[in-house]
Amino acid sequence: MSVIVEISKEIKQDEVISLYRANEWSSAEIPEKLIPALLNSETLVTARKDGKLIGIGNAISDGHLVVYYPHMLVDPNYQGLGVGRMMMELMQSKYRGFHQQMLTADGKAVEFYKALGFERAGKTEPMWVYAGNDH
Repeated sequence: MSVIVEISKEIKQDEVISLYRANEWSSAEIPEKLIPALLNSETLVTARKDGKLIGIGNAISDGHLVVYYPHMLVDPNYQGLGVGRMMMELMQSKYRGFHQQMLTADGKAVEFYKALGFERAGKTEPMWVYAGNDH
């Protein structure tokens, strides 16, 4: 499978919304906030097959010490084929050596991230004020 994974902010709203809807993420319903949020991230990684957006992820960072990965999505038709792994490996290559690489995972994503070296952060409990409905 020939997939191009790169750090790129070359995205179109319709393809992003389609990918988020395919994953049933509620942020697809607020594109006026989602698209600027992605574009204002420090890093945006995309995965494309034959030009079609099949994966996207972003990173928010202070540039030196801490990075947080808020979104990492792969089209359900391409999950389990290594696309997410390629995207995270590219992100981690940029942020390797940072004191903290953080994310929040649930469901099947927990085992995926464990396989990439992530682990539960001590005795922490995830907490949020959240306006979505997809978790």
